[in-house]
Amino acid sequence: MTRLNGPDDAPAHREGDDPNLIARDIAGAVDSLTTLWSLAAQGAVLRLSLHQLRALRVLEAAPGINLTALSQRLEIGAPTASRLCDRLEAAGLLERESHPRRRREVQLRLSPHGRRVLGDVAERRAQALAAALAMMAPADRAALRRGLRSFLSAGDAGTRPAVEPRPAIEPRPAVEPGPAPE
Repeated sequence: MTRLNGPDDAPAHREGDDPNLIARDIAGAVDSLTTLWSLAAQGAVLRLSLHQLRALRVLEAAPGINLTALSQRLEIGAPTASRLCDRLEAAGLLERESHPRRRREVQLRLSPHGRRVLGDVAERRAQALAAALAMMAPADRAALRRGLRSFLSAGDAGTRPAVEPRPAIEPRPAVEPGPAPE
């Protein structure tokens, strides 16, 4: 980037303020947080997979949803969601009830045990995060808090740029049909 260095020309990014470099730093921090989160969850009364925890969180946020809605929110197929629910129900974490007005529809809800397990996981995660934050200087904790609030506000305001998903596999070029074999 060309800098004109005139009196009214501010550099596009000050030293250490490049969004791409900061994004890489944040990605590393998120990886660390994910590990911390996962380890804290594994210490809970029941060991649950990340998919099982996500399903329980969805059920906590939307009690009474059906299997189709759960599979859509988890972005998994209905058969996979059904097997997931079977395991959660067998562990006593999920209850299935017939819909009061639609006979064929089944509502999914957390059981009281499921709510306790989620509470235990949330408490363990909060303790692990508090322990990590306690290792930081008070000014750094305050700066992190301000930065996270600003980041969330930017996202809430819709200012986060959309990222185009890349295909996992490059599409093959179309093959031109050749002459039919004789």
